[in-house]
Amino acid sequence: ADAAANWGENAQTYTDKIAAAVADTDGMAALFQGQPIQAVFFSSAAGRTVDAVAVWGNSVDYLKSVDSKGDRQAPNNETTVTIAAKALAERLGIADDAAVSVRKRTEAGYVAEVQAGSKTFSGREIRERLGLRSADFTIAKNGDSYIFTVHGYGHGAGMSQYGASFLAEQGKNYHEILRHYYTGISFSILE
Repeated sequence: ADAAANWGENAQTYTDKIAAAVADTDGMAALFQGQPIQAVFFSSAAGRTVDAVAVWGNSVDYLKSVDSKGDRQAPNNETTVTIAAKALAERLGIADDAAVSVRKRTEAGYVAEVQAGSKTFSGREIRERLGLRSADFTIAKNGDSYIFTVHGYGHGAGMSQYGASFLAEQGKNYHEILRHYYTGISFSILE
């Protein structure tokens, strides 16, 4: 009943696809240097995934920045958030008239550093404090407000769900898709 409510007349087709995918991958493990990977994922990027070090501060060999151009076709890939300068100042603990701007970006284009008055924030901190969909954004001042134009949705590390779907539509199989997003992995059947 839940499947029919979500998928309507396509419920049986999608249920069959899911059952086939589960059967095809039963017992399969993705490994890096013999150890199971942490298969982190997110909704969509703005064209590239981000290196794990930019999100969590530590490098992970199989979580490197990779191309994910298919994400640009995701619905709502670009969103806009307008915040009054006064409200922004309160959320960041800065003066109402303090300038706010992007200072540094990662190689994937995500914001690494924002200067807000005399304070410096990471893109992740700004994303969390302002409830933005991702840390890939631009900032523009318009009168008494700041406009944040945001691309993608999620932390950006690992596999993009929209990007994976795009690659599947291009005819890539799940091994190829996972190897694309998780650099240097191998597969093994677990006993």
